[in-house]
Amino acid sequence: MADKDQIQGEGNYEAARRYREEQEKFARSGKVDKKAHEAEDALEGPEGEELEKARRDSAEGRTN
Repeated sequence: MADKDQIQGEGNYEAARRYREEQEKFARSGKVDKKAHEAEDALEGPEGEELEKARRDSAEGRTN
């Protein structure tokens, strides 16, 4: 019988917990505004078109 901490049918509970903890840590770090400005600069820079294409592809479920 599988350890209940390893359940993966409806999701990996341990991975979800780690992800949530890291997201909360980042949100409290004070780096959100800096990263948002970096993302905005990237979208407005030379790689912007490629980033926008990747965003559209991802939104439509395409990964390649």
